[in-house]
Amino acid sequence: MYDFLNDKRFEGIKPFKNRIHLSSPTPHMKEEMIYIEECYKTGWLTTLGENINELESIVSNYMNMGENSDAKKHAVALVNGTSAIHLAVKLAAERVYHSSTGITTPNGKGAGGSLFGRRVFVSDMTFDASVNPIVYEGGEPVFIDSEYETWNMNPESLKRAFEIYPDTKIVVFVHLYGLAGKIGDVRRICREYGAVLIEDAAESLGACTIVDGKEVPTGSVGDYGIISFNGNKIITGSSGGMLIVPDEYSYNKTKKWSTQSREAAPWYEHEELGYNYRISNVIAGIVRGQWKYLSSHIEQKKEVFERYKKDLSEFPVTVHGGGNYWLSSLLIDRDAMSSTARNGRRAVYEIVRGKSCPTEILETLNIFNAEGRPIWKPMHLQPMFRCNDYITVDGIRRGSSNAYIDCGENREVTTDIFERGLCLPSDNKMIAEEQDMVIDIIHRCFR
Repeated sequence: MYDFLNDKRFEGIKPFKNRIHLSSPTPHMKEEMIYIEECYKTGWLTTLGENINELESIVSNYMNMGENSDAKKHAVALVNGTSAIHLAVKLAAERVYHSSTGITTPNGKGAGGSLFGRRVFVSDMTFDASVNPIVYEGGEPVFIDSEYETWNMNPESLKRAFEIYPDTKIVVFVHLYGLAGKIGDVRRICREYGAVLIEDAAESLGACTIVDGKEVPTGSVGDYGIISFNGNKIITGSSGGMLIVPDEYSYNKTKKWSTQSREAAPWYEHEELGYNYRISNVIAGIVRGQWKYLSSHIEQKKEVFERYKKDLSEFPVTVHGGGNYWLSSLLIDRDAMSSTARNGRRAVYEIVRGKSCPTEILETLNIFNAEGRPIWKPMHLQPMFRCNDYITVDGIRRGSSNAYIDCGENREVTTDIFERGLCLPSDNKMIAEEQDMVIDIIHRCFR
């Protein structure tokens, strides 16, 4: 790694004494301990208890605000967001393919999975937890490109995907870094093609979007919604997640699957696959204690974003963020990018006056004890998915070039954002003086 500490560009700057985090938990011990102590006093140190019931009620009420429909959303508390996506995928498969357990697949119980041989459209720029449950169930992820405004799934690319594969009946849409995507448009397209929409709002709890003229929370728009309480999220129980479902049947089925699918018998009787996915009453107590601070956490994150936006406005970058402001991100202008190259593990770059690149900025921040992060590497670039289809507004990108024909500009938005973008230290406990130093370091990278 380059010796930034002896680079004259950074003369006079000393590493932070305490690490500046990307996004760390913000505990509120007094409130959280009340509910944790209740678990000990009552003996409910298990996957049953008042904290779970109350948390489900709180989240259900939150997800129903702004809705005039008679259909009430229900919330099921689970061990993490990934388990919520998995069970959402199973519910969707049951709904459109009548195959939630894998019993209808060629080799019997569980073999092949409920999506055996089926395609599922999914956001290309995301963490792989959004995609893995599709593969758990034997499905084939087809990755959909993003748009530049929100960095989320491009409805035009999704429309193109349905034109190519009109028999696809499940879509997984992800709200990236806390900013709501164009999910209203995506929902209309899904309804046009008779597809079920799974809304992954793991990163965007607290963000709202306008759908059909009404402001509604992210996580409430899709047929099924997901939120996460992982350790770095806007509120956290150290783990935990929620599946938002549209009816009582789905609520009861999810609870059954998440507790090993026991049948109504005096012994342990099982007629379908089950999982150990239910949340702990202790974890639910931590989240319950944090919930009242959701708005204040968002306001603190927004202040971080606004300072970045203001103080980096004169540099060749765009500060990206919004919604619940979970992570503030940076996109370097194309003509301000220094030469850089990546392989599967490492990156190299050229230090050029007036230019920089994500790796240089991230390495510099790390040397001075501040934590940034690369943009999610698009799923279509991941080694395990390199043969899966990737669809942009121009259609399928695999094999789309031609040695003998000029096929025009390569319009892969997620690839471009990955190459030019990075996530900035966005901790809501970072004070203004610390953020000023982070901004100064970024300035100096362009000297």
